Amino acid sequence: MAEKNKTKAAIIGLGPVGMILAVKLQEAGCEVALCEANETKANKIKNEGLVLENVIQAKAKFTKVCQSISELEGWDADYLFFALKSNHTPAAVKQAEILNTEKLTVVSAQNGIDVEQLLVAGFGESKTMRLVINFAGNTVAPNLTKVTFFTPPNYIGSINDARTEKAKEIADLLSSVNLETKAIDSFELLKRTWEKTILNASLSALCGVSRLTMAEAMSDPDTVELIEQVINEGIEVAEAEKIRFPDDFLRQCLRYLKKGGDHFPSLAVDLINNRPTEIDYFNGKIVEYGRKHYIRTSLNLAFTNMVKAM
Repeated sequence: MAEKNKTKAAIIGLGPVGMILAVKLQEAGCEVALCEANETKANKIKNEGLVLENVIQAKAKFTKVCQSISELEGWDADYLFFALKSNHTPAAVKQAEILNTEKLTVVSAQNGIDVEQLLVAGFGESKTMRLVINFAGNTVAPNLTKVTFFTPPNYIGSINDARTEKAKEIADLLSSVNLETKAIDSFELLKRTWEKTILNASLSALCGVSRLTMAEAMSDPDTVELIEQVINEGIEVAEAEKIRFPDDFLRQCLRYLKKGGDHFPSLAVDLINNRPTEIDYFNGKIVEYGRKHYIRTSLNLAFTNMVKAM
């Protein structure tokens, strides 16, 4: 009988974030379904399962691996995690609307400012949660992620506080399997989202343009000077949005970035492989909010336009 009461979580998108969440949610006792559009990748996961190595080491097999979102119809998920790039999200949300039930909660496990609004468009504010992720990895093989860092905790919140108990449930599940996650309110969530996006914006485009890993970028005084200025622009815009950071926030950012190690941010990987990037939700959002407050964000603008040009 216990089987019936298992929390059901479906994960759309199996990059490093999706893979880590899938393995950890299953380890926490959830029934997990995976959705990966790439046929080769989906088949490899079906046959061999998922493997995490380095900072987190784990293996897991999954019984339900789909190639299209429509295959999840009737499975009756409790949670639907979107671990996709923002540029692939609107189409996925459209397809996922057929899965909408009374109990369904959707979770944006994505980077960037306002990216959860893509889910709100399909499911409404009250059903939407946002996970701010402080782990990362690089895909080494279709079913294998090398987890490069985890700087705990992650944060999860309901974006209008309608489903705070659901946020707590996910936080408890992930924390129970050493993926420490804190449930927070919507105002704290906004602050943590800006904090994480400022961190992403400081290095992602720079690593892509320069072909440097995080560790390489952080060990060169010339690039560190650029990184500091990108962060300072982000802080100024956030404060105009009434988001307050502690006085030593810049130092905290630099310390966090130094732990990034031998890692290529996913935006850099996309840029190097000539794929569309999420720059509009990273540096581009800092530029957009800067314009709203008549704040110059010259370096964020330079990186946004450089990445787009490339």
